[in-house]
Amino acid sequence: MSSTAERPLSVETLNRNARQLLESGIGEVWVEAELSGVSRPASGHIYFTLKDERAQLRCALFRTRARFVTAPMRDGDRVKVRGRVSLFEPRGDFQLIAEAVQPAGEGELLAAFERLKAKLDAEGVFANARPLPFPPRHLLVLTSPTGAAIRDVLAVLEARWPLSQVTLIPVPVQGRESAPALIAALGMLNRQSALAPEHDAILITRGGGSLEDLWAFNDEHLARAIFHSRLPVMSAVGHEVDVTLADFAADSRAPTPSAAAERLVPDAATLRQRLIQLEDRLTRSQRARLDTQGQRLDHLRARLRHPGEVLAYRRRQLEQLEGRLHRAMNAGLAERRERERHLRQRLTLRSPRRQVEQAEQRLTLATRRLQHSMPRALARHRERLAAVSRELQAVSPLAILGRGYSILETPDGRVVKRAEDTRPGERLEARLGEGRLALEVLPPSEAPSSSGHKQ
Repeated sequence: MSSTAERPLSVETLNRNARQLLESGIGEVWVEAELSGVSRPASGHIYFTLKDERAQLRCALFRTRARFVTAPMRDGDRVKVRGRVSLFEPRGDFQLIAEAVQPAGEGELLAAFERLKAKLDAEGVFANARPLPFPPRHLLVLTSPTGAAIRDVLAVLEARWPLSQVTLIPVPVQGRESAPALIAALGMLNRQSALAPEHDAILITRGGGSLEDLWAFNDEHLARAIFHSRLPVMSAVGHEVDVTLADFAADSRAPTPSAAAERLVPDAATLRQRLIQLEDRLTRSQRARLDTQGQRLDHLRARLRHPGEVLAYRRRQLEQLEGRLHRAMNAGLAERRERERHLRQRLTLRSPRRQVEQAEQRLTLATRRLQHSMPRALARHRERLAAVSRELQAVSPLAILGRGYSILETPDGRVVKRAEDTRPGERLEARLGEGRLALEVLPPSEAPSSSGHKQ
């Protein structure tokens, strides 16, 4: 019997080894297939099956990665899935742990769309921004005659502005023949615009769809045809999230066919209500104007008088003004006479002679006061000086010298306080109460006394 039979593996161990071999041997892969059995439980994870004509593969897209997936993921959709091959150990199910999901072919289409968009933008194909007539007299609609887009456009136009004439130019809006048909229709309408000047706007529209469904509106030649159109063009392709090159090349873009119709024409009901409001305002304004003019006419009629009455009134006014003038002149003369008298009195009071006399009187009085105060001030200062002199004499060293004392000083002005501070032969100077004496220090043996101290 083999060693494997002697040492059997548990199912758990076998599944674990198989999972490890799958994850390390195959790793991350891209798989393109059709979606089937898409399930979205309350946990937020997404479980589905990828299948083709010959095989199926169970897949799990966990919640942490599912929130980054923008693809709708419907049964029957063809998608590309990036993930890791693994094994669900509890059941031994072979599965793919998905990391990303995108519609098959959409990545290449989006890349091609961005490249073409950048090219046309650099060439100025997206520079159109001409205003569309509001409302258009004759609107030319390029769309499918059986689609929902034309029904939405006609319904909105009928409800909002039924006066605009609409002509449907039937064209395919999906497939390979769509772009050439749209280009041909645009060329025809622009050639006819010279013969039919009432044609003043073009609407290119269709309903929503996948990127592949709308790809005809990303045709380079269609974008250039829209750019070169002599008639202004509005594009309303797909839903609000759908953007095509036709939208960029057109003069204006609307998110949906219904929105395009709403932008092309005004709302008749709103305008009707506006007209009613303006009519009411005009009626009220006219009535108010008539009332004001009537009042003014009554006022002017009341002010209208006979010429004789006017002359009499003016004569009375003249007499009143003449009286007021005489009174004003007399009052003015009296005021000036009073002012002259007042100025003469002020001039008399401020005569220079009077001011000189007053100044002489003040000078005489000040001289007398000075003569009386100077002797007293001098006496006070003499008494104060004598007192200060006595105080200074009392504390002065010279007063002590006057009583017979003297001060010994060295030639450099230092005062000698002790005999030990001198040496024999040194010259000193004695300062007396009156005068000075030059002295010389003698040795003790030569001193007149025998006391033994230096002199």
